[in-house]
Amino acid sequence: MSANSRASVVLSVVDMCGITGYVETHGFDSGKAEATIYHMAAKLAHRGPDDSGHWIDADHGVVLGHRRLAVVELSEAGRQPMASASGRYVMVFNGEIYDHEALRAAVRPAPAWRGRSDTESLLAGFEAFGIAATFARSTGMFAAAVWDREARRLTLARDRLGEKPLYYGWQGSTFLFGSELKALAAHPDFQGHVDDPALAAYLKYGYVPAPHSIYDGIRKLLPGTTLTLAPAQRQVDLVPDAYWSLAAVAERGAERPFSGSDEEAVSELERLMETAIRGQLMSDVPLGAFLSGGIDSSAVVALMQRVGGSPVRTFTIGFSETAFDESRAARDVAHHLGTHHSELLVTPAKALEVIPRLPTIYDEPFGDASAIPTWLLAGLARREVTVALSGDGGDELFAGYGRYRRTSRLWSRVASLPPLARRAGGLLLSAVPDALIQRGMMRYSVGDFPNLFSDRVRGFRTAFAADQVDALYDVRVSNWPDPASVLKTTTVPSTAYAALTPFPRAQPTERMMGFDTLSYLPDDVLVKVDRAAMALSLETRVPLLDHRVVEFAWSLPHRFKVRDGEAKWLLKRVLHRHVPPDLVDRPKQGFGVPIHQWLRGPLRTWAEDLLATDALEGRGPFRAAPIRELWQQHLAGRADWQHRLWPVLMYQEWDRTRRG
Repeated sequence: MSANSRASVVLSVVDMCGITGYVETHGFDSGKAEATIYHMAAKLAHRGPDDSGHWIDADHGVVLGHRRLAVVELSEAGRQPMASASGRYVMVFNGEIYDHEALRAAVRPAPAWRGRSDTESLLAGFEAFGIAATFARSTGMFAAAVWDREARRLTLARDRLGEKPLYYGWQGSTFLFGSELKALAAHPDFQGHVDDPALAAYLKYGYVPAPHSIYDGIRKLLPGTTLTLAPAQRQVDLVPDAYWSLAAVAERGAERPFSGSDEEAVSELERLMETAIRGQLMSDVPLGAFLSGGIDSSAVVALMQRVGGSPVRTFTIGFSETAFDESRAARDVAHHLGTHHSELLVTPAKALEVIPRLPTIYDEPFGDASAIPTWLLAGLARREVTVALSGDGGDELFAGYGRYRRTSRLWSRVASLPPLARRAGGLLLSAVPDALIQRGMMRYSVGDFPNLFSDRVRGFRTAFAADQVDALYDVRVSNWPDPASVLKTTTVPSTAYAALTPFPRAQPTERMMGFDTLSYLPDDVLVKVDRAAMALSLETRVPLLDHRVVEFAWSLPHRFKVRDGEAKWLLKRVLHRHVPPDLVDRPKQGFGVPIHQWLRGPLRTWAEDLLATDALEGRGPFRAAPIRELWQQHLAGRADWQHRLWPVLMYQEWDRTRRG
């Protein structure tokens, strides 16, 4: 412990990039703190196998921990925790600032740079511009914790779109934070009580929507915000401050929409994507890309190839089930572009190997079954590269999901009816029992998905009662529209919509896209990719979520996103400049998994164990009868209830793992 404010830096090279730490307001013990932060950081070794370090300010009970995955500046000059030149700011940082050289150039007077890491660039920015202002002028993905030794304040920060995770919260008199929940859980004050509203919201959506986490008292920092804690004031109710807002971006786009021609729009989007990709090719380690053969990933890879000038390493996953297999399409695109391509076939046996790992990878129940192939894809890529670019975000920015069009059509029909007709229709549909709807749809529907038709009727019920498309879309994206019906508690979930800023000028499709960008994208899609990849020490980057691309997309009139029934119209035109349309213009499959088939076959024994009555009611929070009924219908092939059963199964597996 140094004499200077009794703060110490311990930086040791160990074979173990995540951030963690805590602030203890009572009874701080320096010796105990060193062991505690080492243990917390060790839980993040997969995020940072190259180095570790911690920093302690015993006078104020502040402890920072870091695990490093070295991607840029591989020398000791990139070690963390890192202090600014004056010593005022000390930071742990996870992520990449792609334009940090521009930030360095803006700092006057320029310090004597110790290395070329983006962490050092940010710290110099804090000295020159302040913390929030520095993040607002930076382009990148990140989560950070900054201790201001002069103001005695801790600031947490997260990137604009939520690519990198950050959890925080009070547990007794201790404030905890970290990249993953497992780091917080390693602190002795962590309580680990399941939050009932968060559980209900998880069942509803298949993920825990921010700002909630599955644990009571622990929250997720919202994208595009900073959070400041003054330990001496013992603040309990902390309110994040936004330095970037999608709602404000949408408002500006509505006020000043893009007015150029079709060709000008294509060229501008291509330019912005190239700029983002050029910045994200920054790396001192091998780099590649995920390639599904779809529009988004193909566009990213095509521009990577153009910008980088050498063959890109690409990776894809295939399935033996033809309806879910996109590997041939990816192979065709890779062959056309001339990439170095690798692929892996996902089998039920491989899925069974992955499933027990999921609770540890995700730390909270996660009901998106595509986490299985995502982890396998990350493993395939990690054999050759340390960084992989993905095409995530294209659906949310350019109206790619089919549910947007279906929901908009339904809403337009219902909204055009006179108020009296809408009320009458709603009462009529409300009088029809769900069981009767199910039987009728089973009799007249074709194929294996009668529950989709009955859910559509439930959607009509909601639409007739709603005064905005939001409520209808909320039903559309819900796995369990009424999760309280299968829980022992009667907790009503806080809907993800309730936490979001409205988009008053947006038309229905844009409202749905806004919801997904603020909730589904950061809390499901990006969580899925980040945790799976970082579990294998693979960094992922998402060029389409560069905020300049996002802001341009939200300035575009709707005709650039959907034209003559064709979604992603503009993004496709960029791709067609590099890849022939016949290779990529095909029905969207998504990153689906044949879980409905596997649950009736190779996963049946595993699922039956978790869905047994005593497992659901004795050890779990569920009412067994309604879940067992759906399970029996699914096994008999009378319905496909995978979207309701899988979240239950994942909660059960997560709960079993945490109980040991």
